[in-house]
Amino acid sequence: MTLSRLLSSAACVLLLMSPLARAASPITLATKSFTEQNILSAMTVLWLNKQGFQVEPKTNLSTTIARNAMLNKQIDMTWEYTGTSLIIFNHISQPMSSHDAYETVKRLDGKHGLIWLDPAPMNNTYAFAMTRKRAQQEGITTMSQLVAKLEQVREQDKKHNWLLGLDLEFAGRSDGLKPLQKLYQMPLDRPQIRQMDPGLVYNAIRDGFVDAGLIYTTDGRVKGFDLQVLEDDKHFFPSYNVTPVVRKDVLESHPGLAQALNRLSPLLTNEAITELNKRVDIDHQSPQQVARDFLQAQHLL
Repeated sequence: MTLSRLLSSAACVLLLMSPLARAASPITLATKSFTEQNILSAMTVLWLNKQGFQVEPKTNLSTTIARNAMLNKQIDMTWEYTGTSLIIFNHISQPMSSHDAYETVKRLDGKHGLIWLDPAPMNNTYAFAMTRKRAQQEGITTMSQLVAKLEQVREQDKKHNWLLGLDLEFAGRSDGLKPLQKLYQMPLDRPQIRQMDPGLVYNAIRDGFVDAGLIYTTDGRVKGFDLQVLEDDKHFFPSYNVTPVVRKDVLESHPGLAQALNRLSPLLTNEAITELNKRVDIDHQSPQQVARDFLQAQHLL
């Protein structure tokens, strides 16, 4: 055997022994069908490729399909929300802190071989919002203050009630409007409620069709429409911290994967992801470009 062949064979042996070779099998990444998840998908592919992993994205999957695919070992990882696992997958509805919610789903899903890595600071939960200008004029920063204003206006002038914009699902959910009213002692009359598709609530707030409405805290329109998110001062809404969730066997067969994902998670704050969502939904940039720009700004590419 020639020297060049010996060197080539030795190089192949070293390559097969390296972490990058052990990570050569593609990692199947599942994400859901909305802007934030599309950005997370693009960001994860770019970052993990930079780290030497091959990633095969599966986008626009429903929550339950992605979950079942993970359990059946058809999907390797996803970005999941603590509240989704807590309420939908594990059927736990009692209020708890962000930390307790994370520790609970980490423990319960671990029994199924699903490992919750480090959670991101961002919390894409429900909240009520008003236009910033209107909120400042009325001196409203919390849900309790909003409830007090609703009652004040209703008692003073029944013909000109303040209006709340709600999506159809929340109005009818067992963990939605009714328990919210009970906690905040918020007796709403039917004329005070406007039900609509979730995406229309933001426009209704901006255009003054409703006085306040139910939104998602990291939606790009919160920043794009200059909305004021009201503090949930009685802690009704559960935490939805997005977290990389990976099958245990996949982590074991891909050394360095957990460390790579845990380096990405802490960068995903509410402020950061809201800006990225805005750039896609309001400024009409692609999720891929927005993800690349973000990683470059963080000196990760």
